[in-house]
Amino acid sequence: MGFAEDRGSYWRGRYKISTGKYGTVADANGNTIRFAKKRDAKQAADAEEAKVRAGEWRDPAAGRTTFGAYASGWYDAQDLAASTMQNYRRHLEEHLLPEFEDKALAEIQRTDVDAWERKEKALYAVSSVKTWRGTLHLLLEDAVEDGLISANPATKRRGRGKRAGRSRDRGPEKVVTDPLGILLVAERASLLSGRDDEFVAAVTKGYTGMRWGEVVGLEVEFARPKSVRIEWQLYEIDSGELVRCPPKEDSYRTVDAPPWLSRLWTGHIARTQPTPCPCHGRTYMFRGQGVSRTGETGAKVVDVARRAGVSTGTVSNVLNRPETVAEATRVRVRQAIADLGFTRGGGAVDQAAHWRRNGFATWLFTPAASGWYPKKAPQEARPVPVLAEPWPGVPARGRGAHARADTCWVPVAKGLTPHGLRHTHKTRMEGFRTPPKLMDERLGHIDGSVQARYTHITKEMRADLMAALTAEWEASLDARLAMCPTSPVAVLNALLHERARALR
Repeated sequence: MGFAEDRGSYWRGRYKISTGKYGTVADANGNTIRFAKKRDAKQAADAEEAKVRAGEWRDPAAGRTTFGAYASGWYDAQDLAASTMQNYRRHLEEHLLPEFEDKALAEIQRTDVDAWERKEKALYAVSSVKTWRGTLHLLLEDAVEDGLISANPATKRRGRGKRAGRSRDRGPEKVVTDPLGILLVAERASLLSGRDDEFVAAVTKGYTGMRWGEVVGLEVEFARPKSVRIEWQLYEIDSGELVRCPPKEDSYRTVDAPPWLSRLWTGHIARTQPTPCPCHGRTYMFRGQGVSRTGETGAKVVDVARRAGVSTGTVSNVLNRPETVAEATRVRVRQAIADLGFTRGGGAVDQAAHWRRNGFATWLFTPAASGWYPKKAPQEARPVPVLAEPWPGVPARGRGAHARADTCWVPVAKGLTPHGLRHTHKTRMEGFRTPPKLMDERLGHIDGSVQARYTHITKEMRADLMAALTAEWEASLDARLAMCPTSPVAVLNALLHERARALR
């Protein structure tokens, strides 16, 4: 039993924690409570000893550990994927430590957390603040488990403080597109980059639902005749390093591919002849670009070739050996050079080992989908300047591009992002009435329900999905043929000619 100890001017309560170890009744901050009466001290000591026997006792002094000190040790103890560790570090350094770093864990109250959340919501998206509060809750829950605090002040109490009806803070719905939209965005991205890689990559993403890191990290050996194997991804961390790591949540899987998509991969590999990258020593299907594509770099040889309707070799001959080229062709090429403002070396782009997420989305995918380059200091948002011929146009580059342009692109799917193609793939499968088990397999999701455990994927299910994807692909080619029978993008031009012959 506990006992009261006379300290001259007050009484304090003492209780047994373990053999030879005694504690003193203290408040939440670890300060000794001074009792005026012996009886009060004895009752408080008995209550604390009862908690010890029930396994509910926590050392009051432990709560004096500061949030910053505990967070540092907590983060170091985590052993998670590189992407998760990076996210936790951002949440802590940018949003949680500035508010709570010097506060003792026991001093953090629910009202403090709610006040912080209101302040963050005034500056950031509600969905982001919800994620940061989730990290705070996880950290403080571990502090409870470690016996440093008795309750988690970041726990959300259900139904408290909610407005009736739907939340006014919902984010915008994810933009998706249709098969023709996938094709047109892929074509425009390829026109902006000046090569076929972006066309093949965008179509791959739209028809497999692969994550961005999985597309960037797709190694040649995993692109198989009837499927693609997802074994790795390349995740870009804040330092700029691309980390080769397992797919998100260990979602290793084999994604079935229609025959036409497999042929697209085979042709791409044969054209590009990929070699091992210097950073990982692995041979990846897709390459990056060496410089930022801001839309203001000079015109390239491929732009001139597309404008004149000739090969890049013919353009090179006009520039270096004009006597070897027919007069009519020389005139056409020189006119294209004048239209585009081409200068030697002005549009040279070295190949990089890999795409960068921000560069790809900002300067290739977003302008392809919306027809506008996004706002990027010091430049405001602006339409992509385009020379109208050949259709759907050749992007004008360099100084005076807007003055030389004939037109600009209309939006295909304004607001569409690379990840939106993953949503698009799921939406299209829903339209085919694809079994949920097969959809989860393709996307790398896990359904832990009993129904999912008792459902299995059959060959017929796979065949039906491949047939539906093929029908949509062919329909998109037919629709593109109706717009124009040719394309400045070589790989798409070949596909259009092949489709035209099949229809005839």
